[in-house]
Amino acid sequence: VDGVEPQSETNWRLANNYNVARIGFVNKMDRSGADFLKVVKQVKTMLGSNAVPLQLPIGAEEGFKGVIDLINFRGIVWNEHDKGMTFTEVPIPADMVEEATEWREKLLESVAEYDESLMEKFFDAPETITEREVLDALRQAVLDAKIVPMVCGSSFKNKGVQTMLDYVMELLPSPMDVEGIIGTNPETGEEVLRKPDVKEPFSALAFKIATDPFVGRLCFIRVYSGNLDAGSYVHNMRSDNKERISRIFQMHANKQNPIPNVGAGDIAAVVGFKDIKTGDTLCDEKFPIILESMNFPEPVIGLAIEPKTQADVDKLGMALGKLTEEDPTFRVNTDEETGQTVISGMGELHLDIIMDRLKREFKVEVNQGAPQVSYKEAITGTTQHRETYKKQTGGRGKFADIQIIISPNDEGKTGLQFVNEISGGSIPREFIPSVEKGFAAAMANGVLAGYPLQDMKVRLIDGSFHAVDSDALSFEICARSAYREALPKCKPVLLEPIMKIEILTPEENMGDVIGDMNRRRGQLLGMDSRAGAQVVKATVPLSEMFGYVTQLRTITSGRATSTMEFDHYEPAPRNVQEEVVAKSKGKAHA
Repeated sequence: VDGVEPQSETNWRLANNYNVARIGFVNKMDRSGADFLKVVKQVKTMLGSNAVPLQLPIGAEEGFKGVIDLINFRGIVWNEHDKGMTFTEVPIPADMVEEATEWREKLLESVAEYDESLMEKFFDAPETITEREVLDALRQAVLDAKIVPMVCGSSFKNKGVQTMLDYVMELLPSPMDVEGIIGTNPETGEEVLRKPDVKEPFSALAFKIATDPFVGRLCFIRVYSGNLDAGSYVHNMRSDNKERISRIFQMHANKQNPIPNVGAGDIAAVVGFKDIKTGDTLCDEKFPIILESMNFPEPVIGLAIEPKTQADVDKLGMALGKLTEEDPTFRVNTDEETGQTVISGMGELHLDIIMDRLKREFKVEVNQGAPQVSYKEAITGTTQHRETYKKQTGGRGKFADIQIIISPNDEGKTGLQFVNEISGGSIPREFIPSVEKGFAAAMANGVLAGYPLQDMKVRLIDGSFHAVDSDALSFEICARSAYREALPKCKPVLLEPIMKIEILTPEENMGDVIGDMNRRRGQLLGMDSRAGAQVVKATVPLSEMFGYVTQLRTITSGRATSTMEFDHYEPAPRNVQEEVVAKSKGKAHA
């Protein structure tokens, strides 16, 4: 009912990227200030979509009691005595007939634009248009992303939910409407099509992991083809393990209904996995397939934690293990220098929620350090380097010799781009993977301040070996040494995470908000108005945003709100880089 909020825009962009058909549901219609048609207008102007109302609310704010169905031209009122579980069809209130007639004509006109036969009827004999004709034409327009149907209700009071679900069934695509899911055959590398049919070989994607206090680890799966029975085995393509599914549940909110099997097109929660992660492909062992995996952003902020008591040590380890299973954007590692446990996530709020869950769900009390920004390092120059590794201890020694060119990655490439340009066998082929492995491992620690190197290109152009002393480990160690020696010559820079922030503030506080953002090295992207307030959009370094929510409340007397999400990494200014490097070296000496 607050209209198009920042998170709405984010989700809308994602839906556009993946061409997802959608229905708009305006919730909390019983709240003060609720205005359905105003939100419809916002969806049109702010999200650039063709929002078409299928309903009008009967009653306003606390008096909201039902809706007018513009397709069937009838009233629907929910019964208060059973908290909206049942509803009654009623005539359209007399004072709303004229308005409802006008909006029904707009609905028919919008739908008729995408259906020629309906267009003819609309102009010649609109009274002969049937409900089925409107729904069929509307469904096609929704599937083609030409129209976004808008409905309303109050889900807390169970009003409008039933009709919204009816429209989901009528208008949105069924899993059977698509030709199938395309995956990759891991043995041949060729594309494989799996149709949404129970007769096809089984394939599914694990899209969520949750911990239940009664049944343990619940894995939510989306079945794309075939059928899965409780008690049967599936193959996990990531771990290459065969796992037995002990039970299958159909989930309804937090209720679990046991079912004997689940088929193509369905979603279910299964129990029995010993090793499962979000994004894993599950399939029939005889018909392997790898479905498109999920990409999760890297954490941008870290926090050192330790249990308050010795008794909490084991509980903390188990709790963090369960949380990392559930949330792929949450990471846990141990600082090699200090031995501290460091948790990393997508922002202060993310880690605050994790800390709250540790205390509330797992009953673990922890001490926490100050948040630390997850910087990265990059190189901007190119260098050529020769590295020789020799070690002679009684008996067989160690020897490896490589000549490399290190440079920034080619455009579009990420991580380590390793190119073997050896010719003539100056390094045996079996040692080449060890050279690549050595560089990949070394990238975990940059040469500036020890932060991970984002990407680099390594060209192996020459080298030599010893018939007796050379082995795979020698070449791996040689590559690590070459990395440490050559990288300082490649003009390394520090990269800092940049966040995108959106602030909703009253007009009179605009100057203070923008001034504060400038002091934090923020870059203003734009401003617009929304619901009587001003929206400030900007990008700002994460390192400048610790405690920002409290500061924003202070300068606006608690009237402004903000949302923030990770946007990208970019080189830090020289003074910031020098400060971070000095701090890391001081920590190392300490």
